[in-house]
Amino acid sequence: MYSIIVVPPPTAEDPRGGGQVRLAPGERLTFGRSAAGNDLCIPHDGVSRRAGEITAQGAFWILSNLSGRHTYVVENPEGAGEHIKVGPGRLDAPVPFEFSRIVLPAAGDLLPIEVWAPRHDYRRLDGVGPDGDTTAPAFSVDRTKRYFAVLAALCEPRLRGEPHAPLPTVDQVVDRLRPTWPAASRTSVQWNIDYLAVKLRLKPGPDTADTGPRLNGKKESLVSLALRFDLVREDDLVVLAGSPDRRAAR
Repeated sequence: MYSIIVVPPPTAEDPRGGGQVRLAPGERLTFGRSAAGNDLCIPHDGVSRRAGEITAQGAFWILSNLSGRHTYVVENPEGAGEHIKVGPGRLDAPVPFEFSRIVLPAAGDLLPIEVWAPRHDYRRLDGVGPDGDTTAPAFSVDRTKRYFAVLAALCEPRLRGEPHAPLPTVDQVVDRLRPTWPAASRTSVQWNIDYLAVKLRLKPGPDTADTGPRLNGKKESLVSLALRFDLVREDDLVVLAGSPDRRAAR
């Protein structure tokens, strides 16, 4: 079964592009200006005769830059500027994006090759495993609690496609939550932020003698952790428009 789909750049014969090349795990696709020796010919004077190679690796892919002079940029079209650079001569660079665009610099033009990696592999959870205690979750959050709504409100600007947006102030979080939590106040929102810092182990809990160092940038630390480990995803923002009778934080 194929795992990688490559969409070549537009050409004079096919200005809209749209063709697709499907690769199964382990299969390779070479590209370059020369029709001889390449699976994908890109007839542009600014493209190396043998420019690069894409190799499917199950649920991801790797890129080799066979050019001797040009750096290729691989963009994440959904990542608000997220990209990696693959320097001249670099072999087998892993690409972590599900949707990618290889940008080839070509004598003043920028030629895109789109690569899609739609295959997602998961371990089967069929209840069969070794005896013993189950593994404790890394982070335990309850999406029905108010603390999660506070966390979602803090993460919302960056989940909406602005990865470097400033975080909302406590007052802005109060205003955002008030339609679903009429009693929201600066005190209650700040309490939930403090509670999240303990719950997500950014600070020691109240049952320990060690209060830990003062946590500067508490909101930034919470949002960074939540987004890095997918504790809050874009579809979780529905909690900001939930029913007004949400339960208390604990």
